[in-house]
Amino acid sequence: MNAKKSVFIAALAALPLAIASANAQAQSYEMVIATQLPEDMSNNEIYPALVHFKNLVEARTDGDLEVTIFGGGQLGSEVENGSEVQGGRTLQSTIMSAGAMSSFYEDYQVVTAPFLFTNWRQAWSFFDSEWFADFMSGTIEDADLRYLGTFDDGGGFVAFTNNVRLIKTVEDLEGLNIRTEENPAHVAIMQSLGASATPLPWGELITALETGLADGQFNAPVLNTTFNFDAVTDYTTLTGHVYNSAPWVVSESWYQSLPEEHQQAVISSAREAIQLSHGMSGALATASWVESCERFEECYLMPDAERERMAEIARPAWQEWIVDDFGMDEARVQGLLDEVERVGQQLAEDDYRIYGQ
Repeated sequence: MNAKKSVFIAALAALPLAIASANAQAQSYEMVIATQLPEDMSNNEIYPALVHFKNLVEARTDGDLEVTIFGGGQLGSEVENGSEVQGGRTLQSTIMSAGAMSSFYEDYQVVTAPFLFTNWRQAWSFFDSEWFADFMSGTIEDADLRYLGTFDDGGGFVAFTNNVRLIKTVEDLEGLNIRTEENPAHVAIMQSLGASATPLPWGELITALETGLADGQFNAPVLNTTFNFDAVTDYTTLTGHVYNSAPWVVSESWYQSLPEEHQQAVISSAREAIQLSHGMSGALATASWVESCERFEECYLMPDAERERMAEIARPAWQEWIVDDFGMDEARVQGLLDEVERVGQQLAEDDYRIYGQ
């Protein structure tokens, strides 16, 4: 065998190792994200936003940071996922409901305030604000979690469904037994409005409505139609008395291990993904409400005046609960409520200044 042929054969033998080495270098970091939402591009606003995030991050890091998404609760419950993200080893990011987030960062419970927002733009502007990012910065110290942003949970605003009567006024809630999440804030709100509350886990909800253990429940319209609540309840009213949200967090330890340019890619891509989700959230919620009015025997869109009347009853009871029972600082609670109101007023003033004069 001549020398040239020997060199050629040696080069061929080394080729697989060279390819493997190049592939290993192509992806230095991994980001695994878990969500309870299904891996569906059309029935929720979160999974499509995560797919967009994945595409952005991998393009901006030239594939050096690979993003993998597990939907449909494949990696466990919300709380289990949150605990795994704290370590940042096998799971680096997750999206949790307000209740689950409160188990890692108690101050998040404040967003359960009844009638917190009057419209989507106010909610989105508030959750996307520097003020709220600063409010959420405590997640780093409390739980080793970095806050990336807030998604709507099922479209945000909720609607009642029940078997007894159409809810048009606060008096119509009197005596109704409403299933709530196992969240004392929701119990306090229902009781203040004259209803009784039965806290039950999600898995027991349909049976409770079928057997009469509960007269009704409230969820976002997209959930009311997706889970066929029209089969077990007759009436639905869009009150928006609770705004369901889903904060997105990433392991702080893992985040700090990234090169600065990768950190920037994660942050900027997350912010764009959140913006993408907003429009889809509103569209899905609107379509689901229209569908609700086709499927339930009767539907009712509660006017602003009655919503304000209900808020005047429910808000003080909730504030008493969160300060006296839950133990949150009263000034911190009031500060958040004041900022939400300021955001709403600023949006209205800017709209008229720019488009109305």
